[in-house]
Amino acid sequence: MLTSIVILTYNQLEYTKQCIESIRQYTRPGTYELIIVDNASSDSTREWVREQKDIRAIFNDENLGFPKGCNQGIEISNGDNILLLNNDVVVTSHWLENMLSALYSDESVGAVSCVTNHCSYKQTVPANYETMDEMQKFAATFNHSDPEKWEERLKLVGFCLLFKRVIVHTVGLLDELFTPGNHEDDDFSIRMRQAGYRLLLCKDTFIHHYGSVSFKSQEQDLKYRQLLQKNEQKFQKKWGFDSNYSQHIRYELIDLIEAPLDAPLRILEVGCACGGTLLGIKSMYKNSKLHGIELNKNSGRIASLIAEMLDADVEKDDLSYPEEYFDYIICADVLEHMSDPWAALKNLRKHLKSSGKILISLPNIMHYSVISKLVMGTWGYEEAGILDKTHLRFFTFNEIQKMAITTGFEVKKIGGTTLPATEETKILVEQLALMGQKEIKDQFNIYQYIALFEKESLYDVLENIMDYKDDPRNFYERVKSYTPQKLIEHIQHISDVAHKVDLLNALGVVHFEMGAYDRVLPFFDKAYQLDLENKEVLYNIAYFLEFIGEVEEAATFKNELKKLDPKAYSELQFALDN
Repeated sequence: MLTSIVILTYNQLEYTKQCIESIRQYTRPGTYELIIVDNASSDSTREWVREQKDIRAIFNDENLGFPKGCNQGIEISNGDNILLLNNDVVVTSHWLENMLSALYSDESVGAVSCVTNHCSYKQTVPANYETMDEMQKFAATFNHSDPEKWEERLKLVGFCLLFKRVIVHTVGLLDELFTPGNHEDDDFSIRMRQAGYRLLLCKDTFIHHYGSVSFKSQEQDLKYRQLLQKNEQKFQKKWGFDSNYSQHIRYELIDLIEAPLDAPLRILEVGCACGGTLLGIKSMYKNSKLHGIELNKNSGRIASLIAEMLDADVEKDDLSYPEEYFDYIICADVLEHMSDPWAALKNLRKHLKSSGKILISLPNIMHYSVISKLVMGTWGYEEAGILDKTHLRFFTFNEIQKMAITTGFEVKKIGGTTLPATEETKILVEQLALMGQKEIKDQFNIYQYIALFEKESLYDVLENIMDYKDDPRNFYERVKSYTPQKLIEHIQHISDVAHKVDLLNALGVVHFEMGAYDRVLPFFDKAYQLDLENKEVLYNIAYFLEFIGEVEEAATFKNELKKLDPKAYSELQFALDN
């Protein structure tokens, strides 16, 4: 089996030499052919390439860019497989045979790539070396073929992309729309997946990547950077979604999942975009059943290749899932875009198992970057980030806690991501901390909160509390395991004061009726604090105090009731006398 290795060059001869020499040293002879497409180098690259007997070459008179140059190499290639390789790469032992093992592990696999020290889209691994000799020693211990380390991906980065020749016949060449380069690998990946092929990242194979050396001199040029921005716009126009945002993998949320790897998990992601996070979960939890909801129909169609999609508005629509169905529901960067995230969480809660969990990421409005820009008056409406114009709701640590409680959840874990700190930001955070409580200092550093909510059964209990008269004993059995303090704390987060008073009053009554006298007064007392003129609360607290012998204290509340409602006072007095 022959692999055609296609390498583009544009100056940087020393990197090209290292790349070619490493291929010759670490790739079995007779299994590959070398093809170089030179995009009008002005150094000695062309002369050197012409001297190499094992290289077939195309010499362009002008820089045709990455997609066109790759296509030229593909068109003259003879291999059963094609490998697009950057010239600033140094390959390692067993690199190609490991990737070929993954490529031919199944007919459904269309393309593979490997991990490195320098790459986007989470294709890097920690690697501590200073010389190429040290790198090769590291790779020699790293590069052991292991199917358990093959991860299915939405896309593969084009610095090292190996695919079967049938892919070219099925989906075509790289789209030259993206000349001079950038996003052609995203586009190619999508077309492969749409054709039914899977893409694997070989986390069992490491090669060294210097990183964009062909473009370093050009990156300083404003015109070139503008071309890259245009390619982003071209991609969005072609596919209808942002490449980076919509294919993101939220590993920090995946890491919160706690289950055996063979568990048959049912997982829903709201705002799943193209499904990068869901696919990341599937790679770990092979037996998981994936579901997604996505308002962008274009990215939703990509997600439908791996997940069962539902077209729904979680704030308003009745979802067609069975109740208590999901083990995990993911809301990554979506709640802040909703007008009523509380309604959405309540709606989703019905479809979560009693042991189920919701994984959430939310930007922190208390982050120092927000406060400093607001104070300095430098924030602009068009600015992205936490104050993005598409954000409708804003959250702090306390608001996240409150949202959880009022929608039927308990925050079991909460952490966050931070930005690299500078001396200036450290001073700013210290100054902000002086303005508030010391214990909230860390909250100024959190850029985005990552939280795990568990379904709280107390929410269901309190939802039905007003029916306690129908079966007070059953209701009491459901609440007696909670301390009065816990019940009051939960109720405190309800925004409707009248509803809070009704709940507290009902809790006091049901505990009194069941003879749990030591638990009654905290509920009545809190209800009274919230509404000093609630006649029902005054009646109940006065009755209870006199019932337990606190006659003088009861008299205060009886007099208050008498002023507000003489008839209710008479009824109370009659009840006490009889």
